[in-house]
Amino acid sequence: MIFRQLFDSASGTYSYLLASRVGGEALIIDPVLEKVDRYLKLMEELDLKLVKAVDTHLHADHITGLGALRDRTQCVTVMGEQSKVDVVSMRIGEGDKLRIEGVSLDVLYTPGHTDDSYSFVMGDRVFTGDTLLIRGTGRTDFQNGSARAQYESLQRLLRLPEETLVFPAHDYKGDTVSTIGEEKRFNPRLQVGDVDEYVALMDNLKLPNPKMMDVAVPANMRQGLMQSEIVRRGWSISAADAQALLGRSDVAFVDLRERAERDKHGVIPGSIHAPYADLRENVHPGGMLHELAASTGKRLLFYCAFGERSAMAVQAAQDAGLALARHIEGGMSAWRAAGGACER
Repeated sequence: MIFRQLFDSASGTYSYLLASRVGGEALIIDPVLEKVDRYLKLMEELDLKLVKAVDTHLHADHITGLGALRDRTQCVTVMGEQSKVDVVSMRIGEGDKLRIEGVSLDVLYTPGHTDDSYSFVMGDRVFTGDTLLIRGTGRTDFQNGSARAQYESLQRLLRLPEETLVFPAHDYKGDTVSTIGEEKRFNPRLQVGDVDEYVALMDNLKLPNPKMMDVAVPANMRQGLMQSEIVRRGWSISAADAQALLGRSDVAFVDLRERAERDKHGVIPGSIHAPYADLRENVHPGGMLHELAASTGKRLLFYCAFGERSAMAVQAAQDAGLALARHIEGGMSAWRAAGGACER
């Protein structure tokens, strides 16, 4: 198992790099834009392939590295289903599993700091974002925060085994890790009798806004530039227009999502499942999709959850010489909104 805790001193942010082995797939949690070169250098040294970049919530104190990592590695960007961040290509919810090769994290919805806050449990440790900090908790006075919701989220986290290691998204005192048991006993914000006492405590903190808030929040909301560029190049099709192509013998709908997403949200009838993780192999000569297009003359029409992965896929297909490849703008979300057929 490869585990690295990486620190950005300017914002007090911890980022976490996970992989099951040298030479395998990697996942990073809460990356910071200014540290992207450092992350990529470390992954090069460890011979890792970044396949997923995850934010625990919409950050207000730094600009996320999600967009830069997507552009430089074509990784899948992940946030909770409540998130309105446009760069996100996979949205997850309570009870889901966040998976890469050899690694699986349980997804917990833990709102309160923000309304899109998530925590991730992996074996003996939990990545708590800004919900539970070391000897503290995340503030609840902006971005649809709620002290009452956070109290309930904290109760869920505190039911984990006491030896569970706590790895937060931030620390400003130099602490790197705690445990659930330690926080139960020594975290001053958890020494309250009930939810009303916690709400009163949080409502009276009177904290100044984060220094980067006015810059970071708008920047973090709008990083999804790939789809607009694909539209400009004429490589996209609206969900409404794509419906007219369903069932045509000269068009192959290609679903890039993971199996769990297909099971949860359904599929476009007759589509081929070719997960995004295998895209490079599939679109180059000798690959399944390249051979399908070459041997039958079919036009490839990619789709994913929201259009981010399929936008990158159509670019890769064009680079591989598949000039007729297109993608459904807005993905399965737009398809369903347009009344497109869907089957389980």
